[in-house]
Amino acid sequence: MRKLLLFLGLSITLIAKIQTIVFAAGCFWGVEKHFEHLDGVKSAKSGYAGGSYENPTYESVLQHRHENKDVVNHTESVKVVYDTSKISTESLIKSFWELHNPTQGDRQGNDKGNNYRSSLYYTNDEQKKIALATKEVYQRLLTQAGYGSITTEIKPLKKFYDAESYHQNYLEKNPFGYCPNHATGVKFSNQKIAVDTIQPLGGKEIIVIDAEHCRFCAKFKKNVTDHYNGTIPLRTVYQETLKGFKLETKIEGTPTILFIENGKEVKSFVGYMDEKSFYKAIGTFKNLAKRAKAMM
Repeated sequence: MRKLLLFLGLSITLIAKIQTIVFAAGCFWGVEKHFEHLDGVKSAKSGYAGGSYENPTYESVLQHRHENKDVVNHTESVKVVYDTSKISTESLIKSFWELHNPTQGDRQGNDKGNNYRSSLYYTNDEQKKIALATKEVYQRLLTQAGYGSITTEIKPLKKFYDAESYHQNYLEKNPFGYCPNHATGVKFSNQKIAVDTIQPLGGKEIIVIDAEHCRFCAKFKKNVTDHYNGTIPLRTVYQETLKGFKLETKIEGTPTILFIENGKEVKSFVGYMDEKSFYKAIGTFKNLAKRAKAMM
């Protein structure tokens, strides 16, 4: 009996450390990939939550994405199961705020519709308190950085529906892809909202936009830029550090490779490129630059 009580006590303690929370921050492919990379996260699963109808599918969620009457649509969400002895709820929720732009309403970047709205669905009162407290702090930081009001809905989780199997680990199954990047660049640890800036060098240069937890960025770095031996200067940076560049491409994913001439974008590519394709793109960049000079 004593051993049984000890076993039950340990089991209850272990269960108490394992918690579940659901986040919606745009397309669930990138959100799932982001959270499953965090130490202390046991699993991250794509699905649907927050709607008023049962058994949503990818098709039904897309069907209702522009409707505001009668039906409350589900969000593309990610259920995160985590161990509080390895990662705190506060750290997890702060990561959620920093992952995306929570001021955009029914969209994230180019993904438009109420299924992409920012949402946090909590499963206990502690998560709710932390969500509301961090929201208040993050709003102040966003305001200082020139952003508008947070539109994130913070509600108790009623039910989570697993997404179709082909959505699970989608970015793992599609190696030649990119990681959606909707982050504002505003960090909790950065109270003054000051970042080191990257300015144009003048002449030709290549800028690679990187992001945390982007496996395509890491793959591009390992396979291409780590042993780059071209004559054009190449820098790998975060989007928020760019200043003084004239860009035509709206950076919504990483890696983004920008070919720059005197601070102005000449050409760009979004997504992973192998080494052969990268050097071919450099050749095209040089030819475009020569043509531009000839026309002047």
